Amino acid sequence: MSLYSAHFLRNIKQNLCVDDRDPPDIQFNHQGYLTLSSQANAHILEQNYKLQTELGAKVELMSSMRLKERFPWLNTDEVEVGTYGLENEGWFDPYLLTRSFKQKAESLGAQYCLGEVVGFECSKLDKQLSVPEFYVGQGKRIKAVKVRMPNSPEVIDVQCAFAVVCAGSWSGEVTTTLGIGQGTAEELMDVPLPVEPRKRYVYVAHCPDGPGLDCPMIVNVDGVYTRREGLGGNYLMGSCPPEEAEPDCENLNVDYDFFEEKVWPSMANRVPAFENLKLKSAWAGFYDYNTIDQNAIIGTHPAFPNLLLATGFSGHGIQQSPAVGQAISDLIFEGKFVEIDLNRMGFERFLNKQHVRESNIY
Repeated sequence: MSLYSAHFLRNIKQNLCVDDRDPPDIQFNHQGYLTLSSQANAHILEQNYKLQTELGAKVELMSSMRLKERFPWLNTDEVEVGTYGLENEGWFDPYLLTRSFKQKAESLGAQYCLGEVVGFECSKLDKQLSVPEFYVGQGKRIKAVKVRMPNSPEVIDVQCAFAVVCAGSWSGEVTTTLGIGQGTAEELMDVPLPVEPRKRYVYVAHCPDGPGLDCPMIVNVDGVYTRREGLGGNYLMGSCPPEEAEPDCENLNVDYDFFEEKVWPSMANRVPAFENLKLKSAWAGFYDYNTIDQNAIIGTHPAFPNLLLATGFSGHGIQQSPAVGQAISDLIFEGKFVEIDLNRMGFERFLNKQHVRESNIY
């Protein structure tokens, strides 16, 4: 999925250009990810490296000595190995990509409206319905989505042939209005969609003596990460809190103590120049967190053959979005995955207890 998305973004001018407008610029910074591991977890990183290279990713496995040669500003104490992406990695402005997707979709006839989903209207499938043959005779069909408009008590029915739940952190809440997770196993309705919001902080620090253009995205042995932001000595930093210390999702307040106690000490140890950084700003946002295996949920819900799911990305959704869009398009028009086989990412894995876990995800 990531390789597909990288190819899509490299060709973004052809893929998302609209009429005579300027080509989209998402500020794609082509720079590798440097993932570090201690001796205790080195075997996991080495297994990941083997799998990634077998699937076509260009990644280098580096010893502690090689890391020090390549990045002399890096403290390699307690680092056994690291992996560094040589191609198809980097970062970009997610807002600019989202806006480019929207502008392209509107140019092709898509219409956007803002509202809150409060329910669905469903019916049994029958052969009189204008849906592809591969959907007829299976379970229930969603006929309409009930939407409450902003600042209005009015609820309108949006008729649909397909409904796609891609509501991010609130996808699980949306599907409960269909009774998913509240029914019986015979109806395939006993397992809820395991997606909920998890709050994460991003900190912006300034360090004029920090690493320059050769600074990759660094993921430290404890999961604390940093990357360069622009060319003015600014860096983004953050980390996931431990499960027992998940912050309250009732607001988007930033915990600055978390930076002082967890993020800064880790990065100052790994990059000594960061000992003299100054915190400039910070913000908080929500991950659509898959509570079971922290991986994407993509595909049809088994009880509703025209209900498609694209959620639970747990932090890497924008990275995989081009591939996800292609996958959902394939399901709508072909009834199966065509471009990329994502069958194992379906909701059925929660019914069958065949979870898709991934190591070294922070």
